Amino acid sequence: MERLWNRNYCKVMVANFSLFFAFYVLTPLLPLYLSEHFGATKDVIGLVLSGYTVTALLFRPFSGYVVDSFSRKKVLMLCFGTFSIFFAGYLAASTLLLFMVVRTLHGGPFGALTVANSTVAIDVLPSSRRTEGIGYYGLSNNLAMAIAPTIGIFLYKLTNSFEALFWLALIVACLGWLVDSTVDLRDKNHGDWHNDSSVAEIRGPVPVIRKISWDRFFLVKGWLLGLNMVAFGFSFGVLSNYLAIYGKEVLGITGGTGTYFMLCSVGLILSRIQGGRALRKGRLTHNAGEGMVISFIGYTLFIAAPGWLGYYGSALLIGLGNGHMWPAFQNMTINVAHNNQRGTANSTILISWDIGMGLGILVGGVVSELLGYAAAFWTVVLVNGAGVLCFFLATKMFFLRRNLNASVH
Repeated sequence: MERLWNRNYCKVMVANFSLFFAFYVLTPLLPLYLSEHFGATKDVIGLVLSGYTVTALLFRPFSGYVVDSFSRKKVLMLCFGTFSIFFAGYLAASTLLLFMVVRTLHGGPFGALTVANSTVAIDVLPSSRRTEGIGYYGLSNNLAMAIAPTIGIFLYKLTNSFEALFWLALIVACLGWLVDSTVDLRDKNHGDWHNDSSVAEIRGPVPVIRKISWDRFFLVKGWLLGLNMVAFGFSFGVLSNYLAIYGKEVLGITGGTGTYFMLCSVGLILSRIQGGRALRKGRLTHNAGEGMVISFIGYTLFIAAPGWLGYYGSALLIGLGNGHMWPAFQNMTINVAHNNQRGTANSTILISWDIGMGLGILVGGVVSELLGYAAAFWTVVLVNGAGVLCFFLATKMFFLRRNLNASVH
């Protein structure tokens, strides 16, 4: 069996950890920063934070096309460098308007970078271990989610300074850029990771796309998979951005956000390890279905049982569910695309997640302002439940009819 943990794959994993650490170290505290530093209201906070996701969404389709069409290493370096520099903009933003501009623009390089880095990760994986490797790749995200919020909250309590958090994010992002700069994308046998003959053998001849079409920006063949992911992105968008304020103002749980994200990440990590065997066997729809049901139970528990048990219990369940669901959906999207559309397939699943996250942040802010946080989180349960029903009634068969890889199901 080919080696999964090769040097380049490990480097890309470390770089991915760095970029998501820089992202998550700020995420749970930004609503508090906007509220305390600028006096922003709930709906304004939702508007400011959703701008990041909207810009990331706008960049995703083009980044998928660019990653598939130009030197992936150069695209990766440019995206990572730009992403890192933007953290300095938070330090310079002295007004709410300036902060909103910086935060909104920062979503662009983030959207492009996550597509570029995940596509490079797929490129450096041996073809026989690719499905499994995509699942493990998410562990770097999960580890960042477990550590970063806790460190961020601890650092803020220690220094009472948001500037220290912005500096930390800037430094960690720059370190990730340095690690990615050492990744070697040349293959001794084929000259370039783009020429993956093993995938071609599985899927047959790959058609040459001679003109720019919609399918180069968004994988039209995977549209229903994307629609499903919108529902799950919506749910996590509301949860991750309003968790700290909800816990503090409604439940009276102060300082529990870091613990919540740590428990969520423990669930994510455990599910990736436990689900690795199913991914090796190609049981994608099984993993996806199992994960969605567990996550739905977690979101329902969060709002139906307000208190310590529901709060922290939901974290573990949502982590377990998303850890099964996310790599399964990513693999399904990749397996309805030809191997010269990997960047587009990656950008499609991330675009869908971004749409959901953006809608969740925006709608969550408006609903919580008008009806309260409880109504916002019950909305999460309804949307998530609709996504679960959509998968079992339509999306599962949609994928199986379009699957190009007979070894997965």
